[in-house]
Amino acid sequence: MIQFTEKAIDILKSSVTSPEMVRISVKGGGCSGFLYDVKIEPEPRADDTVIEFDEENLKICIDPQSSFMLSETTVDYEISLVQSGFKFTNKSATKSCGCGKSFS
Repeated sequence: MIQFTEKAIDILKSSVTSPEMVRISVKGGGCSGFLYDVKIEPEPRADDTVIEFDEENLKICIDPQSSFMLSETTVDYEISLVQSGFKFTNKSATKSCGCGKSFS
């Protein structure tokens, strides 16, 4: 199952207002074949998995195909002098690009 660090949860929580939720997904593209995607959604789709963080008033939805591809992933949020953003550490990925935004 996908995991989230406290820092990632804090950033996601500050990005949405109820009843909005965050969609984490995988889509084709990037230099390694697949890209991670994070966006705001008004509601889940019928076949989504919804992860609720009640204390943080945060809901995250993931479609079935992305859920499978993200099953051994930890999502963190990193801040550096060069860039800031979500970092996906996916133990199932066989290859990742240098920027960390795509994988295969």
